[in-house]
Amino acid sequence: MEIRDFNLRHLRAAVETARRGSIIGAADAVSLTQPAVTQALARLERLLSVQLFERRHDGVSATPAAAIFLPRVETALAHIASPRITMAQVRALTAFAKAGSYVGAATQTGLAQPSLHRAVNDLAVVLKRPVLERRGKGLALTEAGRRTVRAFRLALAELETGLSELESLKGRETGRITVGAMPLSRARVLPHAINAFLRTHPDIRIRVVEGSWTELIEPLRDGEIDLMIGALRDPPPGGDVVQAALFEDEPVVIGRKGHPLAGSSPSLDDLAACAWIVSGPGTPLRQQWERMFARLPALPAVPVECGSVIAIRELLLGSDALTLLSPDQLRVELNSNWLEVICTAPERLTRTIGITTRTGWRPSVRQAEFLALLDQVAQSG
Repeated sequence: MEIRDFNLRHLRAAVETARRGSIIGAADAVSLTQPAVTQALARLERLLSVQLFERRHDGVSATPAAAIFLPRVETALAHIASPRITMAQVRALTAFAKAGSYVGAATQTGLAQPSLHRAVNDLAVVLKRPVLERRGKGLALTEAGRRTVRAFRLALAELETGLSELESLKGRETGRITVGAMPLSRARVLPHAINAFLRTHPDIRIRVVEGSWTELIEPLRDGEIDLMIGALRDPPPGGDVVQAALFEDEPVVIGRKGHPLAGSSPSLDDLAACAWIVSGPGTPLRQQWERMFARLPALPAVPVECGSVIAIRELLLGSDALTLLSPDQLRVELNSNWLEVICTAPERLTRTIGITTRTGWRPSVRQAEFLALLDQVAQSG
C-alpha cells in the first residue's frame, strides 16, 4: 500500500483504540461514532493486510502488529499536530515544497492543480497562518510553511518505517535506508558495512546521498536522510541532532609521487612554503589544517579550496601542492604509487568520525542492524 492511502483520522482512531482498550473510548476521543470507528479499523486492517486488534467481550487488545506499527503512527501524528489536517493536505504541501510550484507538484502527484490549490489553502485555514507567499511571479513557502513541511516529512518518514516493519513481520523484507555520506565515510567504513548488510538483507535498498555536512544536515532534519556518517562537529550542532563517535582518524600530509619534499622529514616551514589544497573554512579538516600552522605568523597559500577527493587527486598529480587527508581516502592512489605520504602532521591531529542522527529518532530493526555493522567495521580498523 501507499502512504497516500492512509486516512489520518482513521490512524488516530487506531491509536486511541490501542491506548484506551475500547472502541467506545476511541470514538469519544476522535469524535466519531462507534460504528464509524469500527469501520475505520476494518478498512485500515484491510489496507495493511494485518490484524491490529483482537476483539474481546470486554474491549479490544492490540496484536503484535499493532505494537510495532501504532507507535510509529503516534509519532507521525504528533509531528502533524492538528487532528483537522488531512493526508491530502500533507501530500499537497510536501509535493509543492519538493517541486517548487503547483505545476511541478501536479506532475509529481498526478493530482489536478485546482485540487492542490484547494488542499494547501484549506491547510492554511486549519493552521491559521499562511504557508505560501507571493514572491515575484511565483509562490514560495513562508517560514511557517517551511516548519510545517519539515513536520510533515518527518511524519511521512515514520509511516514509511512503520510499513516496512510490518512487512518484515510478515516475512517480507522491504524498505530503504538512506545514508548521508561525507567524504571520509565513503572510503572504507560505509562500503564495507553496506556489503556486509546486503549479504544478509538483499531485499533492503541502501541509498547513499553524497555531500558535505552543510549539504546533508537539512535533509537529515527533514527526515529525507536516516543518518549521516562523517567527521563530527565540535562543538556539536543544536539540540535537534545527536552525534555518536565511531573512530578517530589521523590525517597525514599527501603529495604527488616524487614530490620535492618526499623522504626529507620536512619542517613546518618547509610545508608552509608549499601551496595547499584543503576543504573550505569551517570544516573539521580545515580547522585541523589551520591548527597545524597556528604557530606560524601566517597560514600557507591555499590557491584551491576543495572537498572533492577525486578533484584533489588530479590537482596533486599535476602540481607540487600538498593536502591534508586520511590515508583511507586516497588508499588506491597511494597503493598505486601515484601519490605518497609526505609526512605525518607536525602537530598530532585527529578528527572524530561518527554518526549523526535526529534527536529522538527510533531506528527500525534493520536500521539498528546497519548501525551496528557500521560500528563493527569501524572498530575492525
